[in-house]
Order: sequence, then structure tokens, then C-alpha cells
Amino acid sequence: MADSCKSTAGVLAGFILVLATACPILAQKTPVYSLGALVDSARRHLPLLLEKQALVESARAGITEAKDAFLPQLNVVEELSVGSANDLTGPFLPVPGVVHSIAGSINAASNYQAVTGNMASLYGQYDLVTFGLKDARVANARAYAGLTQADLAKARYLVSWDISRLYFNILSHRYQLAVDQEDVRRHDSMYTISTALTGSGVNPGVDSSLARAGLSRTRVRYNEALGELNRLQDQLAYLTGISNPGIGMDTSTAVPTLALPEENLNPLLDYFAKQKQQYDAQEQLARKSYLPRVVLGAGGWARGSSIQYSNVYESPGEGLGYQRLNYLAGVGLTYDLFNGVHRRDRLNVLTQQVQAADYAMQQQQLSLRNQQVQADESIRTARANLDELPAQLQAATSAYQTKLAQYRAGIINLVDVLTAAFELTEAQTGYIQTLNEWYTASLDKAAATGNLDLFIQTIK
Repeated sequence: MADSCKSTAGVLAGFILVLATACPILAQKTPVYSLGALVDSARRHLPLLLEKQALVESARAGITEAKDAFLPQLNVVEELSVGSANDLTGPFLPVPGVVHSIAGSINAASNYQAVTGNMASLYGQYDLVTFGLKDARVANARAYAGLTQADLAKARYLVSWDISRLYFNILSHRYQLAVDQEDVRRHDSMYTISTALTGSGVNPGVDSSLARAGLSRTRVRYNEALGELNRLQDQLAYLTGISNPGIGMDTSTAVPTLALPEENLNPLLDYFAKQKQQYDAQEQLARKSYLPRVVLGAGGWARGSSIQYSNVYESPGEGLGYQRLNYLAGVGLTYDLFNGVHRRDRLNVLTQQVQAADYAMQQQQLSLRNQQVQADESIRTARANLDELPAQLQAATSAYQTKLAQYRAGIINLVDVLTAAFELTEAQTGYIQTLNEWYTASLDKAAATGNLDLFIQTIK
């Protein structure tokens, strides 16, 4: 890439100088933004990127959430109740509804007298042994944070790529607009000359009509080029948040002179690598989620009741104080006997996702490699044409000037001048198109090899 830059720089500078001298359209009075400044503006403005940045922050907060999920549980309860104590002894299932007392009534007969009760409890629980579940959950949260960060980098990379391509397209269209403006002036000059020659009787009247038709054609093409340039600038304004009139371009050092490395970390590949890591982390989390849990629990509670131990129903106020205190501590092992089935089903899902992520990364690698090969071929073709086109441009310019002088002298007809003008315009347009092909191919190669940001830095 460095060799092509050096061989093209001189020719490009001369061509730009000619266009800038002949065409005021290149003289920008608006603020000038480098390609890097446009990319930075898009990163600060585009809601798509801001959304993904917010998702990154959310995922990072999720790491802390995963760590704090295994803090001890400590529940405090204070309950003041009033109602009857007229139940029966016997088991029951914990179905939703009113929680029944396990103890039965202390009277043989039903007694619906209202009694009061007061109870406070403190219960703490801690997962003493998780068999790696905590580490797996934190690792999964970190993998997800890495994936969101890679997704943000991928989105920024693609936006930078789009803006760079748009930048060169606008640059090309501005040069083309200058060429079309110059073509309009050429045809306007030919029309003026042909009108004068026709009026003096030197040339037939058809020359004037033919020149007028050519002038209209070039004006139409100029209007179309101006409209397309405005559409491209509107698109750039949409991406960067810079209003259309405020977009300028610094083309003083537009030719990259930095040799880029062949390979670098490519965010388009890194995203799929992080996606696979996320699925791997989910797989490990699934393996740990269905293992047993060893729980350490401890608690105490104090209770009061307006029913005394001697089967005396006191006044409701007697049940508002704490009359008994109890405590309890223990270690429990919990395990769902169907966890083996659940784990197998979950791992089957995740295994296929891991495989799919691996295939996606392989496809991206293949696509980027193919793009690099195509870009190299386009660079070679454009480089060869850029070596040849200056001679064509110089010859076409000389031919037009000669034909125009001969027409003024009445030696040749208008068709010869129009043909020479057409050849000159085609040579200028061909040079611009080839130069744009060289830029965009270099851009595509830089993007395919992970050197897009470095490439953008060379476009001052």
C-alpha cells in the first residue's frame, strides 16, 4: 500500500491543483473536518452507538450483580395478628392461601373468641458450598460484558467503515462536480463561438443549434451531479450529526503514506469470538446450576399470645408482648432429583449454540479473507490505470485546445471540437473514478485486515 501511495501522490496533487484552480467548487468556506473528526462525531452522536454503549455499562453492572447474588440472606419479620385459634392437628400441603397452624386447638369445642399474637423473627441463610456455581455465574456475567463490548466495537467499526466510504464518495463527487462545471464552461464557450461564426455566415446555423444542445446536456449532467453530492452530504450529516452546510473536507494530505500491517485484531472477528466465549460460559453455568447446594441457615424468633399455657384466654393486650424466645441453626443439602434431565436438555441447547457461533466466526473469516483478495486485485488494477491515465489526460487536454483553436479559425467543424471536449471530460472522469476505486479498495483492505482505525488516522 505504501508504494502505491508514493506513486500516486504526485499525480493526485497535480490533478487536484488543476481542478482547484479551474473550479471554485473545491474552495470550501465551511468548517473543515478530517475523516477522523467525522468518525469521532458519529461515535458521540449516533443513537445506535450510544445505545450499545449503554448496554455495555449495563453488562458491567451485571458483573457486580452476579457477585452480590451470593451474599448471605438476612430476613427480619415482625408480625402482629388478631383472629381465632380454632384449628385441628394434622398435615397439609403448602398450597397458596391462608397458612394454617400445624398445632391444633386446645379445646374440644369450637371457640371463635378473638385472640392476639405478636411474633418477631430473624433468619439468615448462606450458600455454604455452591460447587463452583458462584464462579460460573460471575464468569458468565463477565463473558456477556465482553460480548456487549465487542458488539459496540463491531458497530463502531462498521459505522467508521461506512463513513470512510461515504467520505471518499463525496470527495469523488466533488471532483466530478468540478469536472462537470468545467465542461459546462467549455460548452458555453463553444456556443458563444459558434453563435458568432454563424452570425457572420462563416459556419452554418446547425452549428449553433448543436452547440446549444451540448450546453444543455452538460448543464443537466452538472445538476444531476450536484443533486447526488447533496444526497451524499445529507447521509454524512445523518451519521455524524454535523449539519450539511457545516461539512467540509480537508484534502490537503488525502493520500495515505503509512504502510499498514497485513493483519490486526479485527472487531468483526472479535465479536464472534466473544459470542462463542459467552456460549461457553453459559454452558459452564448450566453444568454448575444443576449441582446440589449446601445451605447454612440460622434464625431465632420471639412470640407472644393472649392464650396462656393454662388454657386461659386473656385480654387481647396480653398478646402484644414477647413471651417465648427460640433459636435454630442447621446445615441443609438440597438437590432436585430431576436435575440430571434438566441439565442434559439445557446442555443440548447450548452445545448447538456454541457450534453455531463457531460456524459464524468461520464464515466471517472467510468473508474477510475474500474481501482482502478482492481489494488487492482492485488496488493492482487501479494502480496500473493511475500510471497510464495522466498521459491520457494530458493528451486529451492538448487535443481539445488544438481543436478549439482550429474551430475559431474556421478550419474544422463543431463536431470535431465536441468530440475532443467529450474525450477530455471522459479522461478527467476516468481519472476521478479510478482514484476513488484505489481509495475504496485500500479502505476495504484496511477494514478486512483490522487496520481501519489506523487507515483513518492517515487521512488528515
